Amino acid sequence: MTAAVRRPPGALAARSGTVAGLLLLLVSLLLAPATPASAHAVLVSSSPAASAVVPEAPAQVVITFSEGVRKVPGKVRVIAPDGSRADRGEPTFRGGEVTIPVDPSAGRGTYLVSYRVISADSHPVSGAFTYSVGAPSEPPSDSGSDNRANPVTENAVKVTKYAGYVGLLLMVGPALVLAALWPRRLSRRGPGRLVWAGLGVLVIATLAELWLQVPYTNGGGLFDVTSAGLGDVLGSAYGTTHLVRLGLIAASAFLLRPLLAGPIGRTDAIILAALGGATLFTWPLAGHPAASPAPAVSVVVDAVHLGGMAVWLGGLVMLAAFLLPRADERELDAILPIWSRWAALAVAALLLAGTVQGLIEVASPKALVDTTYGRLLLAKIVLFALVIGVAAYSRALVRRRVAAGRPGAMRRAVVAELAITAVVLGLSATLVQTTPARTAAADVAGAPTGYFSTTLSSPIYSLQVELDPAESGNNSLHLYAYTADNRPQAVQEWKVTAALPSAGIEPITVPLLPLSDNHATGEVSLPARGDWQLRFTVRTSDIDQATVTATVPIK
Repeated sequence: MTAAVRRPPGALAARSGTVAGLLLLLVSLLLAPATPASAHAVLVSSSPAASAVVPEAPAQVVITFSEGVRKVPGKVRVIAPDGSRADRGEPTFRGGEVTIPVDPSAGRGTYLVSYRVISADSHPVSGAFTYSVGAPSEPPSDSGSDNRANPVTENAVKVTKYAGYVGLLLMVGPALVLAALWPRRLSRRGPGRLVWAGLGVLVIATLAELWLQVPYTNGGGLFDVTSAGLGDVLGSAYGTTHLVRLGLIAASAFLLRPLLAGPIGRTDAIILAALGGATLFTWPLAGHPAASPAPAVSVVVDAVHLGGMAVWLGGLVMLAAFLLPRADERELDAILPIWSRWAALAVAALLLAGTVQGLIEVASPKALVDTTYGRLLLAKIVLFALVIGVAAYSRALVRRRVAAGRPGAMRRAVVAELAITAVVLGLSATLVQTTPARTAAADVAGAPTGYFSTTLSSPIYSLQVELDPAESGNNSLHLYAYTADNRPQAVQEWKVTAALPSAGIEPITVPLLPLSDNHATGEVSLPARGDWQLRFTVRTSDIDQATVTATVPIK
């Protein structure tokens, strides 16, 4: 049949336009920053630790995230007990570690550390905690710009995400039906308008997402957008994927035009399908999947999930709006069985991809019920089960060969499917803006923990020691060396041993990893409870070395 299809007069122009769109795509890819994927960042530790009371004021505050983070200008602050700014100069970002210089003469009392940074999946992470010098006092308030998210901006982001999904399904589903199932005698004008409307909505939503990403990360209002902020967004991985999406849409538009006028050849159909498939990948590459523990798997299954949604829901729109009201019984007898098989495959892809997605993003049954992400996912599963029941009824009508003779019943079932899935799409738009359950469940920053913290003194340095959670089993050890006047002390060599004489446990050497000149960390397994003896040997030069000890109660 392909050989009999005549190429529309605009085929050459369509392919030229496709080439132009692909050139835009290539430029976007060349501008892409080479950054590795990592997980959604959460605050895992700080020095001083949250709620800790330290004897002397530190010269710096170090906050450590689970993965690398990027700076939001002016959003990392330390507030002194009297309400003044205690931080001095710009914080230093090194992977997941943020070092904030602090004035050590700011006085005794409780300090407030507030932060807002950007995680690897482009979502802002904000929070605050306190520590005290000498003794706790009334916590100060931060009179600077609010680090919390602007609710209007957050809701606007969700609306644009939803609009992007709607635009995608209004392009993909109708284009597929027009290419493979549309009766020749029926006019393509109505479906064509639907496809162009979907394309327009998708382009506007993509541009809006780029605009809103600036105030979303900065915590500002809808119009708190600067050229510098917009430049930062466009230069990020998030901005690049959106530019790629616009390039792919531009390339697709030139091939959609002849499709909306009449049948197209096999080559053009394959190119259009490839462009559509590539476009699907821009959603997971700009969100949680690209920063999951298994990014390659997450990106693929999310694209499959999105593609199954677009085919199924877009096809349902075509059935409800055009085919069921306009096609005759003979045409419906030929179309509906084919569509039913397509819908079954799309739903199967949705279920399989959604299951894999859920296992990666939730990680544990407890997180499914204890986190916002998990509860939203449960609601989505319940609604999806309901819509599957309605779809099964529609499929039964087709199998009994009565759907063509009862288009009214079939149409009501399709409308019911669309109504429920409209809510499911809303939940999906909210889910992509919600911290994944795997990290929300592990986000214990600022919560009471069983950490141990102390400062040890020697003639050549003072050593701040932090052990978390100070319980039997695996523990994280952080060491910070300072001079006598509380300045960071450069260390050439660290040595630590841990022993429990009461249980006959000889000294265990703790392997350490230097994170900066004055900061080292290590993991140590303490197999039994009791008063462990930790011995620290710190060499600050070729000849200067001192050893200090601490007794650490392990519960």
